[in-house]
Amino acid sequence: MKLPVPLRLVNETLAFLLELAALVLLGWWGWHVAPNAVVGVLAAVLLPGAAAVLWGLFAAPKARIALPVAGVLAVKAVVFGAAAAAYYAVGSARCATAFAVLVVANTALATLDRRARVAS
Repeated sequence: MKLPVPLRLVNETLAFLLELAALVLLGWWGWHVAPNAVVGVLAAVLLPGAAAVLWGLFAAPKARIALPVAGVLAVKAVVFGAAAAAYYAVGSARCATAFAVLVVANTALATLDRRARVAS
């Protein structure tokens, strides 16, 4: 399914915003569960930092280590799954579910679009 250019741009923008949201959610959770401020700051910095490194190595469009599509999707599932779980832990179940559904829809559209563009 090849997306029209305007819809592809909207989907790519949404993907970027969801990636940023995942980093924020991981940091928020790290801060929220910490027993004190020092551990909270460390967790709020290190958790999103680890996710960003993982993403940059394996899931980014210009990733340092090229993986097959299944591998990229697995890395995305780990990062976004952790973010959704973090949101569930500190926010509400409804918002975490909405985030997860939006991530799945966005990733599915992007994957189908990339496959169609490569095939044509």
